Amino acid sequence: MIVRPQQSWFRLLFVWNGSVLQSILPQLLFIGAVSCVAVLTHGRIFGEKIPLNTTLLTLFGLTLAIFLGFRNTASYDRFKEARHLWGNLLIASRQLTSQMLCYIPQREAAQEMAHLIFALVYALKHELRRTDPAEDLRRLLGPEAGEKLAGKVYKPSDLLHELRLRLVRLNQEGQVSDMQFWTLDAQLSEMGKAVGGCERIASTPIPFAYSVLLHRTVYTYCMLLPFGLVDATELFTPLLCLFLAYTLIALEAIAGEVAEPFGLAPNALALDAMARNIERSLCELCGLPLPDPVKPGLHHQLT
Repeated sequence: MIVRPQQSWFRLLFVWNGSVLQSILPQLLFIGAVSCVAVLTHGRIFGEKIPLNTTLLTLFGLTLAIFLGFRNTASYDRFKEARHLWGNLLIASRQLTSQMLCYIPQREAAQEMAHLIFALVYALKHELRRTDPAEDLRRLLGPEAGEKLAGKVYKPSDLLHELRLRLVRLNQEGQVSDMQFWTLDAQLSEMGKAVGGCERIASTPIPFAYSVLLHRTVYTYCMLLPFGLVDATELFTPLLCLFLAYTLIALEAIAGEVAEPFGLAPNALALDAMARNIERSLCELCGLPLPDPVKPGLHHQLT
């Protein structure tokens, strides 16, 4: 996620780091080359004039813009829901930790369970990003428990199950009343809903055929555009085509990044920072030393 201070309108015109311009620059150069060919040939291919005019391009472009708008809305809905789920995970983690510290007589037992919550958050982050959680699990649970959990396929679910088992054991021993147990279990259920919602988003991408159709349509329109404008704009055709192509191709690129909110793209969610924020919040409740927060790195990117 790009985290930058508020920029003036003038500086925003020249922002390079954090925009999608870096990733689409080769495509824009290609469209610029096609535009130059259209100007040099006066809109002809193999001597034949392409029968395009600005009216047809306007109608087609309006349809494409609406199509892109729907795609961006669908992509942002996935991003917004993913952020909402991680917000729910933060709330449920705080509530559960606070309740455990208040309800469980043995503070050490409550702190051990809080470490399981830390591990759950980091295990979910690694599962969503398909990275190796071994280092974080060893740091939070110890070498033996970390290695044991590393062999599990669905690590967040296994940690939720372990938390519930410990609560049941405390209830059976009389350290937690039935009412307190159900209160704690309700927060575990909220965490389980957040985990399941994130897994649903990660395992259900936007249909591939939908993305292919939009991709082909955008590039076809951008390549035909200079041949329809060359008679009206002449030498200014490459400039106008590059501007329009930048708008359309950038919208498609942004939609592609936002549609995968758990990835490592510059506009994806900052899962490292959010996981560390949950850990710091729970450490403060438990009276434990706070780890350092995750700060934006190169190019103002917060991972």
